[in-house]
Amino acid sequence: MSTTVWKKVCAGIAALGLTLSLAACGDDDSGSDGKSITLGIIPGWTDGVSMANLWKVVLEDEGYDVKIDELGDAPLLYTSLNRGDVDVYPSAWPEVTHASLMEKFPKLEDLGSYYDNAKLTFAVPEYSSLQSIEDLKGKGSDYDGKIIGIEPGAGLTKMTKESVMPEYDLEDEYQLVTSSTATMLAELKRAVDADRDIVVTLWRPFWANSSFPVRDLEDPKGALGDSETLNEIARPDFADDFADVADMMTKAKLTDEQYGELEDLVVNTYKNDPEKAAKEWLENNPDWLDSIK
Repeated sequence: MSTTVWKKVCAGIAALGLTLSLAACGDDDSGSDGKSITLGIIPGWTDGVSMANLWKVVLEDEGYDVKIDELGDAPLLYTSLNRGDVDVYPSAWPEVTHASLMEKFPKLEDLGSYYDNAKLTFAVPEYSSLQSIEDLKGKGSDYDGKIIGIEPGAGLTKMTKESVMPEYDLEDEYQLVTSSTATMLAELKRAVDADRDIVVTLWRPFWANSSFPVRDLEDPKGALGDSETLNEIARPDFADDFADVADMMTKAKLTDEQYGELEDLVVNTYKNDPEKAAKEWLENNPDWLDSIK
């Protein structure tokens, strides 16, 4: 329950002349007078991990108690946002990838974009003869009839099943194999190490594009959608409850270079300590911090 709703409940009870305990009707953890904020992320989605830890460091320096919750997939995360169990998803894909979830939960608050050139892709190793998604047609046997995907609930999975495969007439020849981002990357590594053909679903920005020798397949039919923004999406009433935080998130912008540096620190330099990675990034980018305050 958001603070706004809780205060109304408490006020209604008080109007009836009933005694309220301080513990019951004091500000809850997510209230405007409280200092606790929960950020939601999807495991393996390193844009979310990077941004959540960046905001954790920034907001804790402002005196907030910040918790990062891992939710299994995008539908669960958006549902948790809508219920108020999570305050902010700091790296959402609302325009294309998560468009259906934004439509499903119209009361969610879009605090604006921090990155403006995100896109979904199909990728192959650099040694592959494929140039376009169209080239997959008739070559299913070279790939064991499989396109290696990520989480079943991911927007990229939905776009692949509902748009890419029917648009390019691949449904009778290929199976989209879903599991997790980590499993997809493990499959990609095994294939590259063995110089074996593979096609995977990927996206930009994502560290794997520079860490693996891969390239995007052309999408002449536009089945994966246009480039989109990465945004901070908040629960209903968040901007009322946390006006200062919402204002900072609205002002936040990252260039390709800044984003690449942050994710590289999180994924490759400090693999087990993303918070330390965020702190180093902030030390290297003091002007960014000044720009959001």
